[in-house]
Amino acid sequence: MKRVLKSEMARAAGVSLRTFQRWLRGHRGELLALGVKPQDHYLNPAAIKYVCEEYHVDLGEFGGRGDPLRLPL
Repeated sequence: MKRVLKSEMARAAGVSLRTFQRWLRGHRGELLALGVKPQDHYLNPAAIKYVCEEYHVDLGEFGGRGDPLRLPL
């Protein structure tokens, strides 16, 4: 799986980027441990999986650049 823009994840979650960033702010420690800094524009695969599990985001066929995101099982 590739890294994904935070704005693409916000769209997949059905919220604005600002709301999504507020969600992430509440999990800053966990995201730092996964290698995502607050100023980063992208989420790495581990952070994508964490966000999807934490906020129950179903990516389904969502793919910001024309390719569906596939999470490892």
